Amino acid sequence: MQTSSPTLLGEARIAELVRAYLIAEYRWELDGHWLHVRIGEPTPEVWAHFPDARSVGLITAWDPNSIPRLEAVNRQADQMLHRELVEAGLLCRAAFSSAANRSWREPSWLVAGMATDHFDALSRRYGQLATLYWAAGTPVRMRVDAARPLDFEGDDAIDWLK
Repeated sequence: MQTSSPTLLGEARIAELVRAYLIAEYRWELDGHWLHVRIGEPTPEVWAHFPDARSVGLITAWDPNSIPRLEAVNRQADQMLHRELVEAGLLCRAAFSSAANRSWREPSWLVAGMATDHFDALSRRYGQLATLYWAAGTPVRMRVDAARPLDFEGDDAIDWLK
């Protein structure tokens, strides 16, 4: 699935989206409970569940570049992403991302043990501007597939990939 490139977004739109992602809520499911993932914070529950994983990421196939699509199209992309994760033998759990006021919400996957380059390639294939990815024992980081906008501040927990 090839989607539009984040590089087609302007600096102002990238900054606006990244600011929204920084204050978004992220959760993953474990035994019927939804556990928080917060950018810049550790995730002891994740490592307790995936003790052998060297890294964990949160990825979605919904709304590439935060451009809304039909729900049916998003669900199809989500099924394709999940199938890819399962076929690769990766451990994954249902997750979601949402605005604090729930004005947007999208299903995601928490995936354990995927190498950074493979994770980034998968994110690009599904047209995602940003994902969450972090190594064992480290706080959650956001990976943004764009250059840092010149006037962007407060990016201590962000890896700008361009």
